[in-house]
Amino acid sequence: MSAPAPGGISPAGDLLLTNIGELTTNVAVDGDPCGTVQGAAVLVRGGHVVWAGPSDRVPDAGGGVDVVDAGGRAVIPGFVDSHTHLVFGGDRAAEFAARMAGEPYAAGGIRTTVAATRAASEDELRQRLRAFVGECRSQGTTTLEIKTGYGLDVATETRLARLAAEVTDEVTFLGAHVVAPEFAGRADDYVDLVVGPMLDAVAPHARWVDVFCEAGAFTPAQSRRVLEAGRAKGLGIRVHGNQLGYGAGAALAVAMGAAAVDHCTFLTDDDVIALAGSETVATLLPGVEFSTRQPYPDARRLLAAGVTLALASDCNPGSSFTSSMPLMIALAVREMGMTPAEAVWAATAGGARALRRTDVGVIEPGAKADLVLLDAPSRVHLAYRPGVPLVRRVWKDGLIAGPTG
Repeated sequence: MSAPAPGGISPAGDLLLTNIGELTTNVAVDGDPCGTVQGAAVLVRGGHVVWAGPSDRVPDAGGGVDVVDAGGRAVIPGFVDSHTHLVFGGDRAAEFAARMAGEPYAAGGIRTTVAATRAASEDELRQRLRAFVGECRSQGTTTLEIKTGYGLDVATETRLARLAAEVTDEVTFLGAHVVAPEFAGRADDYVDLVVGPMLDAVAPHARWVDVFCEAGAFTPAQSRRVLEAGRAKGLGIRVHGNQLGYGAGAALAVAMGAAAVDHCTFLTDDDVIALAGSETVATLLPGVEFSTRQPYPDARRLLAAGVTLALASDCNPGSSFTSSMPLMIALAVREMGMTPAEAVWAATAGGARALRRTDVGVIEPGAKADLVLLDAPSRVHLAYRPGVPLVRRVWKDGLIAGPTG
């Protein structure tokens, strides 16, 4: 294959991407949820898609458009990573090494990162966050959700939310990650802080509220309190649940109309039925199982029941320190029984649904021109060639945002 022409960079994000071997639009057609088009082109104006389809039908692009020859390669929507924890200090490499030597994973390790995050300066956190965002972009992720949750006091949680809002519109308040160390043995008092002064300070910077509804974190009653308070402030609802064992997280998420419940490793039949009958997306995070040696979620069981799935990285320093959505796709196919098409859809359109977005995760007129050119003829190669850097070029809003080789 020949390399794509370098092309100029239009300030308006105007682009004609042509000679695409396989285009994944995620606009379902004829039983294909990926809306696959062979021999395709995409026309972008003002940072939005204005046309996508067969190359022999592309409308006249006119002047002022950067023309890029895809050389027969595949193009997919930018990945939508709907679950990350990218603002934090320090790392937990020693904890990881101990876990690989046989120690079990527990939620309490979060407090180690809390101490490092509180000690870090704002500039340190900002520089590190921007480096992580660049890392994500280079691997094809164009939309990111970022959670707070490593401050657990009013000042630090507010700072984390404000920093996250500098790089994404999808900021989630996760003050209810675990109980702050200074509130040990006083979980209800800590929840009072979360739903009161902390929520008041963080809500102006956030779109979502989240809670870790799990043994070792928050009870169902405490979790409901947090979510109801966030909703009263106008925030959308997300839930961490059913990660470490069977619990109430998924049921609570469905009952409260949450956009997503994330992890979903341990689900009862009733949980699956409830999810299938709801608009709550089950976000699967296989990087966690890879890094903690827990059982993987049963994606085939969920898909067979009609549950909408998303894939996300859960990039965090404790249980999944990876920002690679291609790795999530490979793990979903190899370990969770998904087909390559299902996994790519879940990592793009599924993530968009988990964020209740219709302008990303698809390539259709009106959508943001968030595009990924793969150095491969098909999306299947994302699972077929795990660990290989197949993302050749990334466009965000029609402008180059990733590798340019």
